[in-house]
Amino acid sequence: MSDTKPEARIQVIDRATLLLDVISRYSKPVKLKVLSADAGLHPSTAHRILHSLIDNRFVERSSAGEYRLGQRLLQLSNRLHTDIDLRAVAMPYMEKLRDKLGETINLTIREGDVVIYFEKATPNRMMHVQQIVGSRAPLHVTGVGKLMLGISGEQEIAGYAQRTNLPAYTRNTFNSLEALTEECLTSAQRGYALDNEEAEIGVGCIGVLIYDQSNQPVAGLSLSAPIDRRRDEWIGELVQAGNAISEQLGYGKSSG
Repeated sequence: MSDTKPEARIQVIDRATLLLDVISRYSKPVKLKVLSADAGLHPSTAHRILHSLIDNRFVERSSAGEYRLGQRLLQLSNRLHTDIDLRAVAMPYMEKLRDKLGETINLTIREGDVVIYFEKATPNRMMHVQQIVGSRAPLHVTGVGKLMLGISGEQEIAGYAQRTNLPAYTRNTFNSLEALTEECLTSAQRGYALDNEEAEIGVGCIGVLIYDQSNQPVAGLSLSAPIDRRRDEWIGELVQAGNAISEQLGYGKSSG
């Protein structure tokens, strides 16, 4: 009874694993014809499996029709050590920002279609924005979430909109695909995003991304403040801290 027959293996999982292995051998995105040949699969079979892997964010497809490993797979592979390193590396910068700017600083990670508040540094005064560690927020109502969507491109934004229907949390929430796409892509291009009372009236946020040694975004750093206190000059402070944390996590060292 303990012997596992070869027939008991799940063929589609074996094939998906094979395709991931093939993609990982290439330093650049790969065309379907090359992938199917290397994996010994019919192109239609490879295409069907790749489509499912894309839906689950294990694989990404470029506008040129080439495939590469997806953000989710890279995040999972680094999660075990990154979570430990991330908190240890980020907290000194978060505390420094909190003390200098007097506002709540958040560390968030993506999980599917939401961001999770992973750690925070709150000012020592009565009136401040309170984010609960472990709480979740949809990507489209947070600065960090919009950046994560933006760097993934229009196809990922459209998929997110289709899955979630973009529920409105306030009158300022981006709840149309066209407006959200423009906001996400613009934010990704400039390197920071704003939440202008999109999740909660009276609260504004500034968000930036944190990258690790795989040169992929593994987290977000954000500042939450009453909207009437938020200052544009804080953007540079947050960007600088995000860059410093990314550098300590090895960002840029594996490229070239």
